[in-house]
Amino acid sequence: MALSTDVDRATSALTRRRLPGPDVVRAIALIGVVVMNYHGYLIITRGDGDAGAGWAAELFDPWNGPLSTRFAATFVLVAGVGVTLMTRSTVDAARGHDAGRARFGTGDPITAMRWRLVRRGVLLYTGGLVLEEIWPGTIIPFYGAMFVAAAAMFTWRSRWILVVGLVSALAGWAIRIWRYRQRDDGISTEWLTDPGDGSVRGYVFGVFVNGTHPLFPWLAFFCCGILLGRVLGTSWWRPVALGAGVFLAGIATAMSSGSTTPFQDVVLSTNPADRGLLYVTSALGTALAAYAAIDWLAERFPAATDPLRRAGQLSLSLYLLHIVVFNLAVDWLGWVEPAGLDLALTFAVGFWVVGLALAVGWQRRFGVGPAERVYRAFGG
Repeated sequence: MALSTDVDRATSALTRRRLPGPDVVRAIALIGVVVMNYHGYLIITRGDGDAGAGWAAELFDPWNGPLSTRFAATFVLVAGVGVTLMTRSTVDAARGHDAGRARFGTGDPITAMRWRLVRRGVLLYTGGLVLEEIWPGTIIPFYGAMFVAAAAMFTWRSRWILVVGLVSALAGWAIRIWRYRQRDDGISTEWLTDPGDGSVRGYVFGVFVNGTHPLFPWLAFFCCGILLGRVLGTSWWRPVALGAGVFLAGIATAMSSGSTTPFQDVVLSTNPADRGLLYVTSALGTALAAYAAIDWLAERFPAATDPLRRAGQLSLSLYLLHIVVFNLAVDWLGWVEPAGLDLALTFAVGFWVVGLALAVGWQRRFGVGPAERVYRAFGG
């Protein structure tokens, strides 16, 4: 009980100021997302699906490489942290102002915050479905679904959020194993994996099971971020997060190497497409370690990381901009011809040099990014 009280007090104190760490982590994660997206979409545009040979090509393989989805997982982790930092003062104020009041009554700040998260989630989900038409595989609609889930979860005790995260990871793993068994028995699972576009079942399964970042298991990263946000005001969170991250990534790698049969290849897979428990363990480990290390750098070297901090506050605008730039340069004007990893890296670095400068200048002058302004106007 004393530990819980200390955590509550520390987190309440830190929500009074904007921490640099989450913004810097968000910016660096977005850099990785741009690199992997540009490389992957250039391969798709080229039409051969080959990421190339050699250590560099294997490292940056957007589908099966060791960096695949790691940046996106870190991005989702930061989103969970952001939910806690955004809602914590509301929860504290509601508890302290009138603890005996009905939580769902008129004017209740908890209810107002729930609707705020729901509005943001619905906007991201519907906007993401539209964005999907020009940028297949975008994470935005899944983000929206997570924010809707957060509208219910942000007042829950930490142990229940942990349970939700664990269940989502286990559900993704169990579904993958079940599909393997069904296929091995000659039974089709297309009713689940390919239910048809435009149907209610298609939308539901698309959010929870199919697609690029389904809630089973991606909600686990989000839940972990919510829990991480609750301890950021403590003195011990960073070494614990770093140590836990290294341990999780290491144990997942060690266990996955013990596979000797096709079935074990599925059960012990760390491939993002398999969505297994060891994949979640490994990706969560790298996300936690990266967050702890980058947060320390942001606190230790505020001047050096200030441009990234500012860019992190415009992450939605930059994410949308990187899609527009790719489509303009590759698909519409043909300035960039699909090629290998070297071109993808050059293209991504070029975008970030210009994008970072634009983001810093915009943030200094206007504060809030253009996409963030629309997002907040609708979502509160």
